[in-house]
Amino acid sequence: MKKLTQLVATCLLVNFSVHAQHTISGFVREQKSKEQLIGVNIYQKNTTRGVNSNSYGYYSLSLPASDSVTLVFSMVGYKKKSITIPFQKNQKIDIELEDENYLEEVVVSSKSEKNKLSDSPNMSKIDLPVDQIKNIPTLLGEKDVLKVIQLLPGVQKGSEGQSGIYVRGGGPDQNLIILDDAVVYNASHLFGFFSTFNGDALKSVELTKGGFPARYGGRLSSVIDLTMKDGNKQKLSGEGGIGLISSRLMLEGPLRINNSKPAKGSFLVSGRRTYVDIVVRPFIKAQNSGNSNNEKTGYYFYDLNSKFNYDINSKNKIYLSTYMGKDKFYDSYDSEIKTYSNGLNWGNLTGTLRWNHLFGEKTFGNASIIYSKYNFNIFSNETSIDRTKPNDFKLNYNSGIEDFSFKYDIDYFLKPSLSFRFGALAIHHKFTPEAVVVKDQNASVDINNQNAYKVWENALYAENVWSPTANLKINSGLRLSQYLIKDAPTLKLEPRISAAYKLKNAMAIKASYAVMNQYLHLLTNTGIGLPTDLWVPATAKVAPQQSSQFAVGIVKDIDPEKGISLSIEAYNKKMSNILSYKEGSSFLSIEDPSNTDNGSWENKVTSGNGTSYGIEFLLQKKVGKFSGWAGYTWSKTEWIFPELNFGKKFFPKYDRRHDISLVGIYKLNPKITFSAVWVYGTGNALTIPTSSYSAYQSNINKDFYQNGELGWWSYKVKEYGQRNSFRAEPYHRLDVGIKIRTQKKRFEGTWDVSVYNAYSRKNPFFYTVESQNNFTQSPNSFSTPSNKLVLKRYSLFPIIPAVTYNFKF
Repeated sequence: MKKLTQLVATCLLVNFSVHAQHTISGFVREQKSKEQLIGVNIYQKNTTRGVNSNSYGYYSLSLPASDSVTLVFSMVGYKKKSITIPFQKNQKIDIELEDENYLEEVVVSSKSEKNKLSDSPNMSKIDLPVDQIKNIPTLLGEKDVLKVIQLLPGVQKGSEGQSGIYVRGGGPDQNLIILDDAVVYNASHLFGFFSTFNGDALKSVELTKGGFPARYGGRLSSVIDLTMKDGNKQKLSGEGGIGLISSRLMLEGPLRINNSKPAKGSFLVSGRRTYVDIVVRPFIKAQNSGNSNNEKTGYYFYDLNSKFNYDINSKNKIYLSTYMGKDKFYDSYDSEIKTYSNGLNWGNLTGTLRWNHLFGEKTFGNASIIYSKYNFNIFSNETSIDRTKPNDFKLNYNSGIEDFSFKYDIDYFLKPSLSFRFGALAIHHKFTPEAVVVKDQNASVDINNQNAYKVWENALYAENVWSPTANLKINSGLRLSQYLIKDAPTLKLEPRISAAYKLKNAMAIKASYAVMNQYLHLLTNTGIGLPTDLWVPATAKVAPQQSSQFAVGIVKDIDPEKGISLSIEAYNKKMSNILSYKEGSSFLSIEDPSNTDNGSWENKVTSGNGTSYGIEFLLQKKVGKFSGWAGYTWSKTEWIFPELNFGKKFFPKYDRRHDISLVGIYKLNPKITFSAVWVYGTGNALTIPTSSYSAYQSNINKDFYQNGELGWWSYKVKEYGQRNSFRAEPYHRLDVGIKIRTQKKRFEGTWDVSVYNAYSRKNPFFYTVESQNNFTQSPNSFSTPSNKLVLKRYSLFPIIPAVTYNFKF
């Protein structure tokens, strides 16, 4: 560990020399909307000197002085652009790329001028084109970013109702999900069936599974970085859709002070809401038409996104992004003697204010103030109007987390072979794991337990991308993380390094190593996507999680012009201080109301360690009439907890030996697009009873005994084997879809027809073990039961067709 840290530090502080050179810098934008483009490949023609545009579309390329220079700008989904300019001084050049609305087979020169996987030092990183996400068929026609991410190797897929993302053996809390720099703690709707992200409002989606750059921290398994669109600076436009369970609408347009001048800013607003509760409300009223009760029951969720940006001048720009989403289930009625209301709701609220500043051609700075909040609430209120038995009952359970953050990042583009990134981050967390209020007038119960934790999580980081030779690229970094909580302050160093060595024929060998620390935990014991999972902090009793991951792989750009690439990666990850509930504990267990410490979540949990290793294959095609990918993962994950499973190793529920995904998108012509997805996965590891028997206990009743009779009572006992020793049946499913575009005078319409689970596979949702009693008559006239255990499987979704009408103007 010490030697690795020294190696990384050496890479960061490597000596360099700068010869006479000039710098070309600027922003890369999309031609029609003026959206700034992320990850555009900018390089000097016929050389290996190049850079990529950053998260705000900014690039800076320093080259040796010459009479002229030819630059190439390329990005998958956009037409390549070349410019030749005089090169005798520093220059600022903004570039616009034209969107390829219909990707035919592209004919270019024999030298590749497309983005190559083999050129990047990063590994375990996948960029998902938003257009591909929109084309993939999904449940009930709801395009879902997180469900598409589950189709990638190393990410567990399948199991409807599963809200979490499980990456390389890690739990759902070990994924850093950020939307415009703001952390989203619960990214699911409808008990895990849909994600909170509206694809119409997204510009880019990036998944990192390993080899983490030093700028990311606070989680062990993955980073899912989502960036919202900035908004159209040219004209007012929008898109939306009307589906079976929800509708959505997105509007974007310019912000102008003077209509005669180009817009200096733009806006975007987007909304989505389900209307199942509105549709079924008349049926509920009709059912209760003869009833005096005024009953209301329903469920809905909604999402609201907004983003505003404004160019103060050529060197300063500000952004404001917000997101708000909520799920709500409610049930209430009023009668002549009683009123009650029950409910379950949860939701997120985020806000990000950012300021971009150019210090010079080579230095780009970004300051962010970020707010993030997640809250989960269960409530039940009952009031009795009967004067003979007056009673008021109230239950209110809250759990959540609230963050205020500040961070500052600096990108420094020294030269094509060497660039740096530095930054600082400060987060103030307020955890409320359990806030319980219970009042029962009839039982004289009055409980008000509220416990909050206020902590600071801070970090400093430095990273660089260095090419000591034309064939070798290294991304090294150091992150210093600090955690401040009463009685348990922590300071940890996290070295990161990844490297790629380029071989012949567009092939490269890559390797990475990363140490990660996580100062929060997610307590979960449901496994079916319910939002009853609690975010809790590391404390003096509960240590922070830590992981170290090593990965090695090989990538091959089979045909860069067609975007065909193959990657093979093997990884080994060790995790410590993983948290789980003790046997028999749950989120809402109050052991002794008079002793608040006895019922604390810290006394309900136990910690252990885990190991995960595997190998992943990904064959991908991004360009052309046919696109998609094929992924396969073989993996194994084991946990060991001293207080669980008698201290023996066991498989967590999301351990999965084999995982396959096949995704295909075929554009028959500009109007018709076909798509299909097939997935297969080994069944989840579960704990079920292995046997059941009846136990009898004598109950000597005086009356019975005087009459010479003996009383007995019985109860059933279930015996369990090893923890998670049962394997559910394999999960597999086929989804198909077709998109038919129609061009109207003022807008473009699209009919999106999809079939989820096309061959109606009965995939297991959960299992129950039930006893069948067969009574036999014994000679002494006693009935003795003969128990037989029966395993029953319950499935959720058969074949489900869906139709959605999308429009764009």
